[in-house]
Amino acid sequence: MTNFKTREEWLHGANKALAEIFKVEGYILPNDVQVTCGWPSKSAGRSSRQRIGECWPRGASKNNVNEVIISMSLDDPIQVLETLIHELVHAIDDCKSGHKGPFRKMALAIGLEGKMTSTHAGNALKLQLEAIASNLGTYPHGSIDFSNRKKQTTRMHKVTCQDDGCGMVFRTSNKWVELSAHYLDCPICHGPTTIG
Repeated sequence: MTNFKTREEWLHGANKALAEIFKVEGYILPNDVQVTCGWPSKSAGRSSRQRIGECWPRGASKNNVNEVIISMSLDDPIQVLETLIHELVHAIDDCKSGHKGPFRKMALAIGLEGKMTSTHAGNALKLQLEAIASNLGTYPHGSIDFSNRKKQTTRMHKVTCQDDGCGMVFRTSNKWVELSAHYLDCPICHGPTTIG
């Protein structure tokens, strides 16, 4: 059993171990895929359909490598490996097929099941992932729960002058919008404004 100190080391160790699963099925995982733990672009409570993993194509990276992000909300090693292997299918395809065609064929071949946008390991693959997780040791990460996150209390409203010659734009707090009875004069030309 390996004992990694950081989650990134663990993820890179997992990446190497998962490459063997692909190899058995005739697929070659690029050896320069970068894997990290972070917030995928549409997660952290911003959407009801939170992403737990994401793969970026080579063309999006200045280093011309696939960049894989595993959500910080995950801390179960099997779920991390299931998410990682799904994202590595995208990396092999360089994100060209979405969740259709070649992606689907490869995902099914390695043992992923279910809806292709949210796959899970089938029984045979799950056994392999359990063996890999056992060999990798503890995933050195504790999940982050966004449900306890303090909500922003101050919302700044955009105020735009409606006078064609002025065009003043400024922001103000809800307090001033309410105190002005939702009508604020432009501080420059004293013309009418709209509050957004």
